[in-house]
Amino acid sequence: MRDVVIVEAVRTPVGRRNGGLSTMHSADLLGVPFKALFERTGVDPSVVGQVVGGCVDQIGMQAFNITRTAWLSAGLPLEVAATTVDAQCGSSQQATDMAYALVKAGVVDVAVAGGVESMSRVPIGSNVARPLDLGVPVPKSYFPLYEYTSQFEGAERIARKWGITRQDTDAFGLRSQELGAQAWAEDRFGTQVIPVDAPDLGEDGKPTGTTHHVARDEGLRETSLETLAGLKPVVGEDGVHTAGSSSQISDGAGAVLMMTAEKATELGLTPLARIVDTCLVGVDPVLMLTGPIDATRHLLDRSGLSLSDIDLFEINEAFASVVLAWQRELDGDLDKVNPNGGAIALGHPLGGTGAILVTKAVHELQRSGGRHAIVTMCCGGGLGTGTLLERV
Repeated sequence: MRDVVIVEAVRTPVGRRNGGLSTMHSADLLGVPFKALFERTGVDPSVVGQVVGGCVDQIGMQAFNITRTAWLSAGLPLEVAATTVDAQCGSSQQATDMAYALVKAGVVDVAVAGGVESMSRVPIGSNVARPLDLGVPVPKSYFPLYEYTSQFEGAERIARKWGITRQDTDAFGLRSQELGAQAWAEDRFGTQVIPVDAPDLGEDGKPTGTTHHVARDEGLRETSLETLAGLKPVVGEDGVHTAGSSSQISDGAGAVLMMTAEKATELGLTPLARIVDTCLVGVDPVLMLTGPIDATRHLLDRSGLSLSDIDLFEINEAFASVVLAWQRELDGDLDKVNPNGGAIALGHPLGGTGAILVTKAVHELQRSGGRHAIVTMCCGGGLGTGTLLERV
């Protein structure tokens, strides 16, 4: 079987809602990491067999196969085909896993994966907006089978099931902020973040011809347990999650360049990591967000590795309870989880986050000298994405 290696992985900074990246078209935002892959490696983009990208709200400027539009808008070869997938929050991780499968199966020798979401410009849920009168996404036949819940309600039910308290979620939210700030202070993201020159917009909403420079994740903020304790719960008076222990509405994009190990040798490239295995698992759509538990078990069972063999876990911090339930169910070591902060501090640009997490994991393995990493995300509708990486 063909070994599939990652030779480069990059991301934009993650912009806060209505922040520095909010003036960009989503296609231009995704084009930034796409172009950077080839500028950094010197690879001719025409050798790419296929591009697979992720995006959740595929409407408006994110419709019409945003991955293809981004590729073409970046001036990359028109002969290279592109596809956009939707696996909810795990869209660009699933895109990465699908690109891996194309290379592994011998369909192509070189593939690019990525993803984008501009939540400032295309708010979450835009593609199911009632004013469009296009019907509802969940038919009546669903309801006798499953209770329909939101991700917010699922996160609270997870907290109750695993005995996670408000104090636990506040402490985890603080941890994310502190680790994110430390990562930037120590320049841990320097090898992965591509600064963006975003257009300035006038009062009419049109570009003025000038730009502003965005080089840093914008979600970081100083806080404390006392401050977090004073925030209002997202769901109900007894809810354990607040804005300080939930992922942030964000804008951002990431991209990954992968190929066979033989192709990397032929091109004179030094791989950053090998993709060992991937998965997409289905879980209870009522609790909805427990996918990282099942995805982790699946990857460990197939690889023969144990939890202690994994040096790094990137688990998307959609809500604090998602990671804390994973830790309690698997008896995981939190010191290995999101060591540079997660979505609570850095942000969660939906369809872009999976590629961003893979990028973070690949570069952190290189920085720390660890051998194995697992990237996993919870997804709307009850899914879990998983990618097992090995540093090479």
